[in-house]
Amino acid sequence: MRHRTTRRGRVAAVGVVALLAAVSGCANEPSDGVTTLNFFQFKGEALEDFDQIIADFEAENPDIRVVQNQVADADTAIRTLLVKDKAPDVITLNASGNFGRLAQAGVFYDFAGDPLLDTINPAVQEIIADLGTYGDEVSGLGYVNNANGIIYNQEIFAAQGLEVPETWDDLIAVCDALEAAGITPFYGTLADSWTAMPSWNGLGAYPAMDGFFDTMREQGEDTGPDSEVSFQKNFAEAMDQQYELYGYMQDGYRGATYDDGNAAFAGGEVAMLLQGIWALSPIKGINPDVQAAIFPYPAPEDPADRVLVSGVDVVVTMAKDSPRQEEALRFIEYLFQKDVIEEFAASQNMVPSVQGAELSEDPALQSVKPYFDEGRIAGFIDHQVPPSIPLPAIDQQFLFSGDAEAALATLDSEWSKVAARTIPVTGE
Repeated sequence: MRHRTTRRGRVAAVGVVALLAAVSGCANEPSDGVTTLNFFQFKGEALEDFDQIIADFEAENPDIRVVQNQVADADTAIRTLLVKDKAPDVITLNASGNFGRLAQAGVFYDFAGDPLLDTINPAVQEIIADLGTYGDEVSGLGYVNNANGIIYNQEIFAAQGLEVPETWDDLIAVCDALEAAGITPFYGTLADSWTAMPSWNGLGAYPAMDGFFDTMREQGEDTGPDSEVSFQKNFAEAMDQQYELYGYMQDGYRGATYDDGNAAFAGGEVAMLLQGIWALSPIKGINPDVQAAIFPYPAPEDPADRVLVSGVDVVVTMAKDSPRQEEALRFIEYLFQKDVIEEFAASQNMVPSVQGAELSEDPALQSVKPYFDEGRIAGFIDHQVPPSIPLPAIDQQFLFSGDAEAALATLDSEWSKVAARTIPVTGE
């Protein structure tokens, strides 16, 4: 393990050095009147899509050349570039906690007041803002979004006469009906600890509403069973629900992997997966004809309160003080044209953030469309948990042991420890 980690570190370092060289090269403006933009993007699977976008943009804007630089360890690379004052002109990142911490540092362009902002789903921008802001600045624009819910086999549901559940009791009734019919409700994949996170995010979105994490950050090291809010006080029901769902898994779910789960669902062995829309591409790679859609985790009581958990898979931003700001904004405006974002989102199996942009006809995307249209979406709450807290491992151990009290106490304790040694970062 030590050798593998060291090698990964060396590979990441080589990538950053190469990117630094590329960015430095782009800073030298040619004498032919063409401005070169460095476009930093993190999605390897989007290379060809962005190549096409760049080619089309350059054809319409012959005075601008865009050089795409894709790097695997984007979070490390962008931090290195920012520290060395070599920030790329246009940047895409995943809207995670890492992006939020960079936004809090005030290193990105402020899009507040930019006309583009008025074209984007406000609920998407709220998810980004919840990650962290520098004062009232808008540090990035949501581009495409994923959907985290419960994937279900539409053919199995139809054959069993089952409706999409809207309440917790409905979901349990569906699981019981499937078991009675000899069908395994869920395929668990706890050999990969991260696969517990989609359900933790989906169920935990409800107790995390109304500023739970804002209050947690204010409490800091005083968080615990007697504080205003805590994992122990607010998340007990969500943890119990998660454990109950794992009671409907196949035998041997502790040793099964994410790939095993995708294969089982593709083969019709189970009715549901506790995964997000990202799992559909590998599933359809196995069985292109599988009929799958997604429904959100049910709210504790009123089905009208249901929200779909969504991550902003790609956020677009730019360096605060780019010397090529005008040209960078022209490229960003092009990225957000409806036809451009629609084609990119369809290729990546994502939901475009521009209001009025059409989704692909994929049943899974169409099944989540109403939640985006109505703004009933919430961000991934694990993005609010400091990365030094081993959340996936804690949740995985809980799902093995069933001891929710111990898991919640550990989360509170770890939160307090991190807060005690962390200097808060605040915007102006």
